[in-house]
Amino acid sequence: MLAPVSYLIIGAFQTPKGAFTLGNIADLASPNIAASYWLSIRLSLASALIGTVTGLMLAWAVVLGGLPGWVRSAVTTFSGVASNFAGVPLAFAFIATLGRIGLVTVILRKVFHINLYATGFSLFSFWGLALTYLYFQMPLMLLVITPALEGLKREWEEAAASLGASRLQYWRFVGAPVLAPSVLGCFLLLFANAFGTLATVIALTGSNFSVVPILLFQQIRGNVLYNPNLGYALAVGMIAIMIVTNTAYLVLRTRAERWQK
Repeated sequence: MLAPVSYLIIGAFQTPKGAFTLGNIADLASPNIAASYWLSIRLSLASALIGTVTGLMLAWAVVLGGLPGWVRSAVTTFSGVASNFAGVPLAFAFIATLGRIGLVTVILRKVFHINLYATGFSLFSFWGLALTYLYFQMPLMLLVITPALEGLKREWEEAAASLGASRLQYWRFVGAPVLAPSVLGCFLLLFANAFGTLATVIALTGSNFSVVPILLFQQIRGNVLYNPNLGYALAVGMIAIMIVTNTAYLVLRTRAERWQK
């Protein structure tokens, strides 16, 4: 890991001829690059937030909802597959399902007389991308938060009830504080997971949705915007964001693990 990161950092401070420069780092503040970072951050925040809430609800139903054991096994197995299902296959699956002539779109229009795209929805928009990301964000949330839900000991609830606490008070003063570090940590993990996604975005929208990975790809492999050293600087900026989010995730996970022992 250190070797490629070091290569990127060195390249970010060089010109194509190998001379030292701060120009590549300064260019990160240019309007189009700053807008690209902001778009990636907003998209990652939206998909991570929705994935955290929906994934937590799903995990809650599976772990604490009293469902049959085979349901939990099936959902967990599917989640293991879905959390790694991204890129071109995922984009094609959503186009075939929710595209302008997708299966669900056609059924809604012909059977229920609902024109999905006339309502303003578009699979190829910001919220369409966030919805697509949700396919792998929800299962990942379920897999990561399940151990924390399993770590909630029944004895804690019984002790709270014996002291006169209601179920709402138990969750407010015991359950929620214990789960909070795990939930926040999972949110950061989902944010990092979405921030580096390239193949799904480029397969779904082409290069029209200028998130940072696409901009980086254009600088390194493009015929018009070819500037590898600026691409290295973009990668260094992504690495810096990933370091912050993953460090915060590890800190929160360490704190949450105290209650799981």
